[in-house]
Amino acid sequence: IFTKMRKLKADISAAFPSLSADELSELVPNKEELNVVKIYVHKGDSVTLYVLHKNPLFFELEKRLYPTVYVLWRYPTILPTFRTWPPVLQKLIGGADLMLPGVVAPSSGLPDVKQGDCCSVTLVNNRAPVAVGTAAVSRDEMHSLGMKGRGVCVLHAYMDNLWAFGDKSGPPPLPDAESEGQGVNGEEYEVDDMEEEEAEKCVEEEQSPCQTVTDQACSGIEELSLTEQEEEKGDKGNEEEEGNQDDQKMPQELMDALLLQCFLHALKSKVKKTDLPLLTSTFLRNHMFACCNLISRNPAFIQCFFQQLSKFLQAMQKQHNLVRVKELTKGVESIVEVDWKNPELRSIKVPEETDVEATPVQDGGEGEPLYHPPEITTLYSVSARLEPLFLDAKKRKGTILQPAEVRHIVTEYVKKNELVDENNKNYVTINPTLCDCLLDKSEYQEVESLKWDDLFSRTLERMQECYQVVFPGQAPIKKKGHIEPIDISVASRGSNKKVTLVKNLEVYGLDPAVVATALQRRVQASSVLQPIPGSKDKVLVQIQGNQIHQVGNLLQGHYQIPRKYIQGLDKAPKGGKKK
Repeated sequence: IFTKMRKLKADISAAFPSLSADELSELVPNKEELNVVKIYVHKGDSVTLYVLHKNPLFFELEKRLYPTVYVLWRYPTILPTFRTWPPVLQKLIGGADLMLPGVVAPSSGLPDVKQGDCCSVTLVNNRAPVAVGTAAVSRDEMHSLGMKGRGVCVLHAYMDNLWAFGDKSGPPPLPDAESEGQGVNGEEYEVDDMEEEEAEKCVEEEQSPCQTVTDQACSGIEELSLTEQEEEKGDKGNEEEEGNQDDQKMPQELMDALLLQCFLHALKSKVKKTDLPLLTSTFLRNHMFACCNLISRNPAFIQCFFQQLSKFLQAMQKQHNLVRVKELTKGVESIVEVDWKNPELRSIKVPEETDVEATPVQDGGEGEPLYHPPEITTLYSVSARLEPLFLDAKKRKGTILQPAEVRHIVTEYVKKNELVDENNKNYVTINPTLCDCLLDKSEYQEVESLKWDDLFSRTLERMQECYQVVFPGQAPIKKKGHIEPIDISVASRGSNKKVTLVKNLEVYGLDPAVVATALQRRVQASSVLQPIPGSKDKVLVQIQGNQIHQVGNLLQGHYQIPRKYIQGLDKAPKGGKKK
C-alpha cells in the first residue's frame, strides 16, 4: 500500500511540478486512506479514480493523470488556465468543448501550451476552475488560426458524473484580480452575441453554486414530481439573492409536463431500434440533454432531471409503459425495449432542432464553416515509356492528363498515322511506336492489332496514376499515386480493451479534432488525438471501443464521403441480437 502511495505521489509530482512537497503531502496525506476506484463507462472501458474522503482527486485515462475540479479548487494554479464567460459553463456541462472565440484572453496573453497539454477552464468572475481538458492546438497555432476553432477538448467538468461521484460541492469564490479591474466581478457586463437576459441567468447560476438538489426534492417521482429545493443558508443577509433563486423555480405541474415532453421527444427523434439495448447514461448525455436544452433552458429543470434519471425511467416503465429498463450488468442500467406503438409517443410532435445535435460536426463550433466533401478525380501522368506516343500532342514525361484527354490524344495519333484497320474499324493496327509503348516483349511477334478499348486500357495501365482533389472555393490539388483512403481499424489496449483508430482524415479536408468531438458525442466515449510516427501533418483519432459502425455512419452519412474512399468498414461488429 505504501509503495503504491509513494508511486502515486511521484506520478502526481511529475505531472504537476508546481505542487510543492508540503502541498502534495496535504493533498495526499500519508496516514489517510486513499481509495482506488475503477469505474467502467461506455461499453466496458475503464477509468481509474483516486478518491480521498469520498471526493475523487485524480482520474487516470490512457495512463495519464488528470486532476478533478475538487483538486483544482484547492490548487487552481497547477494547470495553465483559459478563461471564458459564465454563459459558456452550461455548454461545457453539456459536453461541449471550449472554442477559441469564447476564450477571454488576459492582458498577459494566453498560457504557453502545446497541443495535448493538460489545462483548466475558469470563468471571468472566478478563478476556481470549472472544467479540465487538453489543449486542442498550441498557443502559437491559436494565434495563427485567428482565435477560431477548438481551444480545449474538455474531459471533465463541474456538474458532470465524475463531479457527482464526490460531495457535489460547488466552486469556491476565488476573486479574479484582472476581472475585478475590468469590472466584471459582481457587476453587469456585456457578452457578445448573447441575449442579456440569458447571460444574467448564467451568471446567477454560477454565483450561487452551493445550491443543490436533494434526494427529497424528487421523492414524488411516481407522480413525475421533480421540484428543486434550496439548502438552508446560514447567512440571513442574502435574502435578495435567495429571492432571485426562487424566481428560477418552476411550478411542479410545468416541470412534470416538460420532463415527459423531453423524454418523448428524445425517444421519437433520437433513438432507433438498432440502438437498443441503450445505456441510460448514454441516453441521458447523447439524446436527452439536447432535448432538455431545446425545450427548456431553465437550469433548475435540467439539474433536477440529471440527478433523478433512474427514478424517472422507472416511472416511465411502470406508469406509462413506454420503456423497459433492465440492469444488464451489475450497477449499469440499460433501456432494452421501447413501445413504439404507445399513443403518447406516436402523438408527440417533435420541435424543430436548431442546436448542435442536428449537425454533429458543428458541436460546440461557433463560427465553424459547414463541411463540403471534395471532388476527387483520377488523373494520369505521361510515363517515360509512353512519351513517344504523346510527342505529337506536345505532352512530355510527367504531364498530368484527364482520362478523356488521353483518349483524345491516342485517337488523334491513330487517325493521323492511318492505323485504323481497313477491314474492321473496331481494330487498330500496331505500328513500331505502339509496339514499344503498349506491347510486352512476348507479344512483339504475335499481336498485330488491338481493339480500341484494349488500346485505351493498355495506355492508361502504363501511365502513372494521379489524383486531383478540389475543395469548394479552393484551387485544385494534384498529386501522384493513389489517394489514401480514410483508414479505420480496431486495436487492443491492455487486457481486453478495444480502441478504434481513424487516420488520413486530413486528405479529405476533415479536421481530426472536429471529427473526434463529433464521434465522442455520438458514442459517449473518450477520444484522443495522437501524432502518426513519420508523418508531420497527420494525426490519428483514437476513440474507445469498437466504433467502426458509428465512424462509418458519420463519414458516409454526415460528411458524404463515398464508401470507396473508406477502408476498414468490413471490420465492424455484426449488429443486432436474435430475439
